[in-house]
Amino acid sequence: MSGSRVGATGLLRQSPAASPAAFERPAARRPFSTGVQAALLLLALFAAGCAGASAALAPPSAYIGIIIDDLGNSRHGGELAVRLPGPVACAILPGTPYAALLARMARRHGKEVLLHLPMEPVAGLNPGPGALDTAMSRTLFTLTLDADLDSIPGVAGVNNHMGSLLTSRTIPMEWLMRTLSQRGGLFFVDSRTIAASVAARTAAAYRVPALSRDVFLDDVPTAGAVERQLALLLRIAHRRGYALAIGHPHSATLDVLRQWLPLLALRRVRLVPLSTLLALRSGRALPWAPGPARPPGAVGQALPRLPDQDDPSLAWP
Repeated sequence: MSGSRVGATGLLRQSPAASPAAFERPAARRPFSTGVQAALLLLALFAAGCAGASAALAPPSAYIGIIIDDLGNSRHGGELAVRLPGPVACAILPGTPYAALLARMARRHGKEVLLHLPMEPVAGLNPGPGALDTAMSRTLFTLTLDADLDSIPGVAGVNNHMGSLLTSRTIPMEWLMRTLSQRGGLFFVDSRTIAASVAARTAAAYRVPALSRDVFLDDVPTAGAVERQLALLLRIAHRRGYALAIGHPHSATLDVLRQWLPLLALRRVRLVPLSTLLALRSGRALPWAPGPARPPGAVGQALPRLPDQDDPSLAWP
């Protein structure tokens, strides 16, 4: 894991070592008294603390959101994801043995909880319990969706698990967005597993707040690959003002995030909840700022279309 450690700590710049002569006291100068030395030390520590606080309070130039998908089958992996530093969102699969436990734990740790909603993919893989598919009647579709939402305590939003087929079909996506709209306060995140997804425009039609994934962190679940995807995420965020990534509870992904997330302020990047990304896009007030949101000037600028990536989630066994 030395490669990932270097990648993360490379954000820090080491100061050159001082020469021994720098610490020599001129012979003609009388040393300060112990009391004066203590006062000077306290003054220096106070000045350093103020400088550090000023750096920490420097306004970010970009904002990012991160979701960890596929939670609920493993208690160990789920707890590691829940304990990541900062407001990383936790997307939990319905019908899994630790779904409710991890949802409650995530909320205690200040994390947003998403229903990671299984949906029919193009390839015919099994998305798992509670899946929505294009063969369902409207009644069965809605009943299944309601049961999935009710099974995860404290759900703030929904994102799709697989779903390359269903997210490209207008009618079932209208059923989905109508239900979210009627529930009130829920948002939708398009994992964007297919270029033909109609999720964003259907959400807009039903006035459901929505975001789309920019980067998958771990198509290749190695530390080096995850670090490269995080670098891509930051480039997008600095160019557009914000960006959204999705990862999975692989050990490499969680290890790299534990090292990277505390260092984001050095890049003038702030990790925020998904609700804050939505506020940035809409111009609503941010939790820490009075008045309308003041996103970086780049927010809303068009980006060249990124290539779509397949969802690296595994099919249900």
